[in-house]
Amino acid sequence: MQYLILVVLAVVVVIIFKLTIKRITILEYEKGLKYVRGKFRKIVEPGQYWYLPFFSMIQKVDIRPCFVSITGQEVLSSDGVTLKLSLAANYQVSDPNTAINKVQNYQEALYLELQLALRQIVSSANIDTILENRNDLSKKLMEMTETRIQELGLKLISVNLKDIMFPGQLKQIFAQVVKARKEGLAALEKARGETAALRNLANAAKMIESNPSLMQLRLLQSLGESSGNTLILGMPAQSTVFPVKIINTHEVKSKEIPEDIQEES
Repeated sequence: MQYLILVVLAVVVVIIFKLTIKRITILEYEKGLKYVRGKFRKIVEPGQYWYLPFFSMIQKVDIRPCFVSITGQEVLSSDGVTLKLSLAANYQVSDPNTAINKVQNYQEALYLELQLALRQIVSSANIDTILENRNDLSKKLMEMTETRIQELGLKLISVNLKDIMFPGQLKQIFAQVVKARKEGLAALEKARGETAALRNLANAAKMIESNPSLMQLRLLQSLGESSGNTLILGMPAQSTVFPVKIINTHEVKSKEIPEDIQEES
């Protein structure tokens, strides 16, 4: 009988313990916010903890870096051009107490801060300035929002401009400008090539004029490289005469005809 009472008491104690005391595990990439009777007490570091759920609670906060994408923001530039821009931001919770207890939704607050800063930057510049300095736009955006985002308990790691989209008609105009620019560069390169070729020809003509024997050397080089049986040359009128040995064709023929046939003939 006493053994049964002890067993019942042990079971009751275990049940009371499980109902009154809870265990929580805070992982390495988390931090905990401990509240006692609804008031914030302290930030709990990673580890295992026991607490009384009737009087206190521990809320876990993920402090790993997160990404937020701001897409399709239509912004009007200073010269009246409507642009649609998209951003990608990387941030993490640096102060869980401020991010959770001082801000209702820190993700929406971050989104709004980046959106307002982007509008301020774009609305103060014209379209040409934006296109020329679009690589510096992310840097300006981070400088403008970094302090304000720290007040939200967040750390802004990076913010980058993903896309700049233009209206349909303006997109066609920019495409035509780029096409005309590329065609101009191609024409300029072609003119440079033709000028260089003409310059080389003029230099070669001067060298041949001052030293006509260069033409003979060039002819011999062409004959050595040629694999055909016909070679057509265009020679200047005042060039040096090539040494040519004249062979008597009658003698060549007589040497090629056998003697018995020559006697008959």
